[in-house]
Amino acid sequence: MKKYRVYQVDAFTKTKLAGNPAGVVTNAEGLTEKQMQKIARELNNSETAFILPPTKNQADIKIRFFTPTTEVPICGHATIGANFVRAIENNLNSQTIIQETKAGNLPITISKNNATYQITMNQGDISVTEPLNLTTQNRILNALGLTPDQRNQKFPMAIASTGAAKVMIAVNNTKILDNLQPNLEALKAITPDINCNGYYVFVVTPDEKNLIHGRMFSPASGINEDPVTGNANGPLGAYLVKYNLVKTSGDLLEFSIIQGEKIKRSGTMLVRVFLNHGQPVKIQIVGEAVIAFKTEIYL
Repeated sequence: MKKYRVYQVDAFTKTKLAGNPAGVVTNAEGLTEKQMQKIARELNNSETAFILPPTKNQADIKIRFFTPTTEVPICGHATIGANFVRAIENNLNSQTIIQETKAGNLPITISKNNATYQITMNQGDISVTEPLNLTTQNRILNALGLTPDQRNQKFPMAIASTGAAKVMIAVNNTKILDNLQPNLEALKAITPDINCNGYYVFVVTPDEKNLIHGRMFSPASGINEDPVTGNANGPLGAYLVKYNLVKTSGDLLEFSIIQGEKIKRSGTMLVRVFLNHGQPVKIQIVGEAVIAFKTEIYL
C-alpha cells in the first residue's frame, strides 16, 4: 500500500470555503485510472487533479483531471489549485513550468508573493464557432428557463473553447442571472447534439469593478453548477474579442470576473486575451488559492 497526499483547495479566492473547491493528489504516481476516478467520486468536487511525472520530454509535470463521473482533458480551477499546492509543498520560487494535459502542453507561471502564490495558466487552442442555429438556441433558452427577451440579443449564442467547450449565453441583467433555475436534464439532453457539455450564462457590467458576472452549468459532466470556472471565462474572453463585443486597445484585453455568488461560493479571476491584428491568439487566466484541508489515503 502507498500513502497518497490529498488536499482540498479553494481556487480563485484567498478565503477558505469560498471560490471553487478542487481535490488535489500531489503524488498520484501508482494510482490506476479506476482508482483516480474513485477518489474523485469520493471527494465529490467538480474536479480532482492528479499530479504525475511527465510522459513528454518538454513537460515538467503531468496532470489528469476527473469529475465525479468522468475524466476531462483540462480544468482551470483545478490547475490553479494543483500548482498552488505543489508550490506550497516544494516551497517553489517564482518560475514558469510546462504542464502536460490531455488538452496539450500548457505553460504555467508560478509567482511567489511572500508566503503565498499566484498562478497564471496559459489555456489551450482557441476556437469560437458561428452562432448556433435558432432551433438549438431556443432549446437552450427553454432548458435554462429563459424567455427570448431576457437574453441580451447583442451577444450571439455561440460555442467557445480553449480546450473545453462552453456555450456562451448573455442575459440582460444580474437579476435574471440570479433567478435562473435551469432544467438540468434538458441541458444534459442537448449536450450530445452540440458536442459541448457546459453552458455559461453571463452579464456584462462595464461600470463595475468586475466586467463579468456569471453562472456555469455542466450537468452532463456531473456538475450541476460550477462556482468559478476557468474553462468558461478564458473562452469567454476569446468570444468577446472574436465578436467585437468589448472595446480593446493595443494587443491585450484584460478584465476581471466574479462567479459563484448565487451558490455562496464567490470567487474572482483575471482574464487576459492577447491579440494579433485584432484576433485572439492566447488566453491566460490568473488566480489565487487557499488550502482548506489536507489528508492522506492508503491504497
